[in-house]
Amino acid sequence: YGIAGNTNVQGEEVKKLDVLSNELFINMLTSSFTTCVLVSEENQNAIEVETEKSGKYVVCFDPLDGSSNIDCLVSVGSIFGIYKKPEQSEESTLQAALQPGRNLVAAGYALYGSATMIVLSIGHGVNGFMYDPAIGEFILTERNMRMPDRGNIY
Repeated sequence: YGIAGNTNVQGEEVKKLDVLSNELFINMLTSSFTTCVLVSEENQNAIEVETEKSGKYVVCFDPLDGSSNIDCLVSVGSIFGIYKKPEQSEESTLQAALQPGRNLVAAGYALYGSATMIVLSIGHGVNGFMYDPAIGEFILTERNMRMPDRGNIY
């Protein structure tokens, strides 16, 4: 069933896809030269990016939320929040990640299923993008998404 054999910081059973997605996030973010600290649900401690690859952003993420649902074909996704390293902070430390939510510069989630969708906010509304495999790009499909005042109860 794809169990990796350990538990994450939340006490949840870690699946092999959790490990693979976490490694992918970490590798891509550390090689982007834009991040200084990474905080993952799958890691006990924050990851400080090497000085020569360090940038000005702190990224907090759950690389594969809902992985326990994979066996029943329920959608899974990734959740992330991005902060800017405080200007007075000379070093990339865990302190840079301990910021209030009002300091977020971007946040969002991605859903993976029959279609791939990213919902993103950079502080001015929330927009949804669908991946178009024919052109290999994300297309804006939901501009300024909002919660309805009322909804159906199921």
